[in-house]
Amino acid sequence: MLNAQLKAWLEQVNQQKLDLAANDVVADPAVVRSSLETMTAQFVSAGPSLPWVEDRTVDAQGKSVSVRLYDPAPERSKPVALFLHGGGHMAGSVAVYDPICRRIAEASGWLIVSVEYRLTPEHPYPQGLADCLHVARHVWPLLEAEHRLFTRRLALIGDSGGGALAATISASAQHDSLLNIDSQVLIYPSLDYTLDHASVRENGQGYLLEQARMAWYFDHYFQRYEDRHAASPLYMPITPNLPPTLVISAGYCPLRDEALAYVERLAASGVPHHHRHFADMIHAYLNLEALVPDACVQTYQEIGRFLSA
Repeated sequence: MLNAQLKAWLEQVNQQKLDLAANDVVADPAVVRSSLETMTAQFVSAGPSLPWVEDRTVDAQGKSVSVRLYDPAPERSKPVALFLHGGGHMAGSVAVYDPICRRIAEASGWLIVSVEYRLTPEHPYPQGLADCLHVARHVWPLLEAEHRLFTRRLALIGDSGGGALAATISASAQHDSLLNIDSQVLIYPSLDYTLDHASVRENGQGYLLEQARMAWYFDHYFQRYEDRHAASPLYMPITPNLPPTLVISAGYCPLRDEALAYVERLAASGVPHHHRHFADMIHAYLNLEALVPDACVQTYQEIGRFLSA
């Protein structure tokens, strides 16, 4: 059963959507970005104060990508995780996800590197993915230059569209000896750009993330008639070399079934994995923490335990 707090809030949101549609208000990228920023700011508090948080750039081979570094324990060595934010490849930013990254850093004790990758439609596929891959390949010299204490263990963490980016990089790393991914955490991830699962239709209207909006996101992301099946992490080859994986899914999320299908593929391929399902949650519930604080606390604890293990 859907969480009661979410149900009451969704009733308001869905009525607002009807009112906007009646007034012929059409979403555009600026509106989508503002909506995610406003929603997160409304429901997610600033987060824990950490001893060292700085904005930097990962510069290598003539390319520069902005990042925000979160070091929860500057006095000791710790592993590193890249955080790739959600937002349908169109919205979200380092600033929007700052409180979520702070919580992950505190829960895990890992140094978190939040990536400011380029967004569509201004920068369609695969430009944002290329930014994330660039940081994964070149983050170590930056951390050395910043005199951070760290071990060369690199995890990937991504929610929603960021989960797609993380899973895609992990798939590539299976066959790249120079790109060593220690583990990955996929939070209600987008893994199938073809939208070919029953939960897309079952939960694709009335539960915040809607089928029509996802199709719109992907039409802006894939602007050159790319093969969306081949670009989907769910359909990429999975070998035992894929890193140990934590998948977090939500019962009323339209992406639920692709997450479950990915877990099945991990099991069939012998990849160490853990799956945590929140049956009464919707997509993006971490951005709604004030409504569902217990589920959010449990999620951060789950991430911390998995990375520690």
